[in-house]
Amino acid sequence: MKSASHEIGAVLSSCRSGFISVAVTSGLVNVLYLTGSLFMLVVYDRVLPSRSIPSLVGLVLLALMLYAFQGMLEAMRGRMLARIAAALDDFLSPHVFKQMVYGPREGAPAGSRYLPMQDLDQLRAFLSGSAPAALCDLPWMPIYFGVCFLFHPLIGVTAVGGALFLFLITMLADRLTRRPLKVVSEHAMQRSAVTEAGCRNSDLLIAMGMQTHFAARWNAANHNFLLAQQRVSDISGAVGAISKVSRMALQSGVLAISAYLVITGDGSTGVLLASSLLLGRALAPLDSTIANWKTVVAAQQAWKRLGEVSAKAAPPSRSGVLSVPSRFLKVAGVSIAPPGAQRLTVKNVSFALKAGQAVAVIGPSGCGKSTLIRGLLGVWSIHQGAIQLDGIPFEQWAKADIGRYVGYLPQEVALFAGTIAQNIARFSPDASPEAVEKAAKAAGIHEFIQAMPEGYETELGEGGVGLSGGQRQRVGLARALYGEPFLVVLDEPNANLDNEGDAALTQAILGVRARGGVVILVAHRMSALAGVDLVLSMNGGQVHSFGRKDEVLQKLRGTGATNGVATKKPAQPPSASTASHSAEAVKKSA
Repeated sequence: MKSASHEIGAVLSSCRSGFISVAVTSGLVNVLYLTGSLFMLVVYDRVLPSRSIPSLVGLVLLALMLYAFQGMLEAMRGRMLARIAAALDDFLSPHVFKQMVYGPREGAPAGSRYLPMQDLDQLRAFLSGSAPAALCDLPWMPIYFGVCFLFHPLIGVTAVGGALFLFLITMLADRLTRRPLKVVSEHAMQRSAVTEAGCRNSDLLIAMGMQTHFAARWNAANHNFLLAQQRVSDISGAVGAISKVSRMALQSGVLAISAYLVITGDGSTGVLLASSLLLGRALAPLDSTIANWKTVVAAQQAWKRLGEVSAKAAPPSRSGVLSVPSRFLKVAGVSIAPPGAQRLTVKNVSFALKAGQAVAVIGPSGCGKSTLIRGLLGVWSIHQGAIQLDGIPFEQWAKADIGRYVGYLPQEVALFAGTIAQNIARFSPDASPEAVEKAAKAAGIHEFIQAMPEGYETELGEGGVGLSGGQRQRVGLARALYGEPFLVVLDEPNANLDNEGDAALTQAILGVRARGGVVILVAHRMSALAGVDLVLSMNGGQVHSFGRKDEVLQKLRGTGATNGVATKKPAQPPSASTASHSAEAVKKSA
């Protein structure tokens, strides 16, 4: 994947004509900035001695017209910079969203999930703020210095010397604020991590009376952030004050020099007043740049971080004319480690499933079952080995295609704010009601949804608020079955299910097998194994045994090991005839 700095360069290159227009506009604006100084010079040196009212009226009208053009051009420059900022946001927003999604997978630090979005906001705010206008004015400062030299060489030398002094102050501001701003960003991430953890586990904090202790952690993180931000503000304020006082002292010095020239007969009153006004205008871009230097440094760091974050992104999957998978899934020598971990949790796992087969992955807690699932789905990176669908490596499938061919039910079912239909259809904009209803029937939840006041259009809160744990799990199962994907992965799908839910889960697994799909099931309860024909037993991150369900379970019983599976069976599913019929269909399809 291209780095963000390259993508930013691409969008900025596409805005080249806009930047050229900004540069030309800035040149015209800076030429028009001479209006006030030249007006004062002509009035005091020409109009007043001649006492000509028509000349004064003509100069006033000309100055007003030039000021109007200046205001119009400045407004145009601001609008152009705002449009460039919007183009940058439009171009990079999808990319940044992907980084926020893939960040945890790549081992991003806690609290940094939203940093790419904040960096993009920082860049957009910088481009549409006052700092770029000041930077655009900097190259035109020699115009004002040239006019100062025309007034008198001594005035020009004083102006250039003052500008060099302010430039040194700018470099000092850069040196003093760059490191503290980085510290501010680090403390902001720490505060975000604590905030996110507190919001995510609010029920636990309230139920166990941990609010006070966790609030103390948040206050400490917030205090560190405020101290770091205060230091940056102190440095920026001190440098800004030095710059402001220096510019005022310099203007007074130029006034004194101009007065000396008037006294000695080497200058005029108009030159005295015009040179002071001109020097203020000449130094204004530097003064504004120093005042906005914190924003400039923050934008530079945001630019750099976007590039670093994007460099860690997963390479793009190859989109092509690949047939819909329908024959087999092959896992060959796969080794996986969680993001940021150095130790492999899953080591050299191999197995294969043909269409119509279902495998239950069992094993004690911590043996690597969930890690294996995340690796199979591409959520976590695979260090070694390969996963193939119909002989094609998993990474070669386009992400959009994988979404159609794979269904996934995680341990913690994550539903989103929206209707039940939208959640089942994975928020696809072109989902058909028939496909949604078919998935709900496959999960055995169609009747329950229809019994709700709004049916499939019932609005859910974030996280599935409004449904019980078992209901959320069955809606999540319907989402996994939506579109009849070839590969269906279920991670402890019956953790919150009752006997009726267990029966519906068994029917769903048998239904996937009957239509020629493949099911991978992580199980801790024996009832979840009713619909599978194969069992893969794991221990210590490796395959302990793999084969027919009865053979593997008998082998485990012979060694006296349950291997993490609860052997107590719940009540049998109420619809035994239907289950028998589905099982018969699986045998026929095999």
